[in-house]
Amino acid sequence: MDLGLSAAPATADLIKDGSEATFMADVIEASQTVPVIVDFWAPWCGPCKTLGPMLEDAVTAAKGAVKMVKINVDEAQGIAGQLQIQSIPTVYAFWKGQPVDGFQGAVPGSELNAFVDRVIKASGGEAPGDSLNDAVEAAEEMLSAGEADDAAQTFAAILGEDPNHAGAYGGLVRAHIAMGDLDQAEAVLNGAAAEISKSPELEAAHAQLQLARQAADAGPVADLRAAVEANPDDHQSRFDLAQALHATDDAAGAVDELLELFRRDREWNDGAAKTQLFTVFDALKANDPIVLNGRRRLSSMIFA
Repeated sequence: MDLGLSAAPATADLIKDGSEATFMADVIEASQTVPVIVDFWAPWCGPCKTLGPMLEDAVTAAKGAVKMVKINVDEAQGIAGQLQIQSIPTVYAFWKGQPVDGFQGAVPGSELNAFVDRVIKASGGEAPGDSLNDAVEAAEEMLSAGEADDAAQTFAAILGEDPNHAGAYGGLVRAHIAMGDLDQAEAVLNGAAAEISKSPELEAAHAQLQLARQAADAGPVADLRAAVEANPDDHQSRFDLAQALHATDDAAGAVDELLELFRRDREWNDGAAKTQLFTVFDALKANDPIVLNGRRRLSSMIFA
């Protein structure tokens, strides 16, 4: 599926070594049309050897929305003096010939990505991540509308652009769950890279997969409710009732039954009620009223 994202320009067009002689053309003139990030470094600078490649990766990921010029300060002392560079690595971003942002020292990759995005937006551009996030939002709307197959194709296309996009990964898992293909959902989930495996999006997808598998074995709500009404201390039936309620999209009812089970016997079945409550909470958005109310009620019982 084509998301309408342009192909990345060749790295040689985005990243180059500059000098005092080429600074005017490579930075000042080039920044009239696209922001240019300048990395001031030196061969003897240890942190520069770490920062430089990370910054190159961030610029390359921006797919032409920003360019990068590397300046060796030992060979460009005049430029370094004009910009009052006191230590390296120092990074400046130029737009329309003027410095618009910058930082000194090595920073984490996440901050580098945020810096690049900030520079792009300052020039009125759109970072590639924005386009992908818009596509994720569109896919989520498809999923909410019951168009799981179309949503799955869109999420997969996004992952083709960014294989570690946690939102798209979680969405693809949930799309397969919606289509009833739980084995495929689990396969997708297990294929996630380690760096995103603990993200909120994948944790939520994992919880939804657990609940979906439980739903396949859930009994009739009416029969289970009758069993609980006949014997309120039938903890297994109450637990099964909670699973059955969730299987019928009654998450609030499931939480009510689990909280009642916790109130009656919090240690039953190795604390199964509390564990199941957290699974239900994880499957929902953190700001969902069911989650907020459920957590508050659970806390009041724990700390009463």
